[in-house]
Amino acid sequence: MAKILAVDDEAKILQIIRKALEKDGHIVQTVQDGDVVRQMELSRYDLILLDVMMPKMDGFTLCKKIREKEEIPILFITAKVQEVDQLKGYEL
Repeated sequence: MAKILAVDDEAKILQIIRKALEKDGHIVQTVQDGDVVRQMELSRYDLILLDVMMPKMDGFTLCKKIREKEEIPILFITAKVQEVDQLKGYEL
C-alpha cells in the first residue's frame, strides 16, 4: 500500500485515478491546483502523479518546485507525445 498524491486540473481524471488506485489498496489524495501542492508536506507521499498541462502552473514547473525540497518519485500524466516533452520530463 502506497500513499499517492495525484495532481491534475480535471476533477473527472482525478476521480478515475483515485478509484483505480484505491481499488488496489493505495491511499490517494487528489489536488487540482499546483499552488496548493507547493504548500503541502510532501514527504509523507511515496509517489506523485503529476499532470503536465495545467492552466496556472504546468507540471514541469511544479516538478522543479517539488525537486527543490523533495526527492519523491514523480510520474507525469500527459497526452503530450513529442520527444522534446519526453526528454524534458526525464531531465526533471
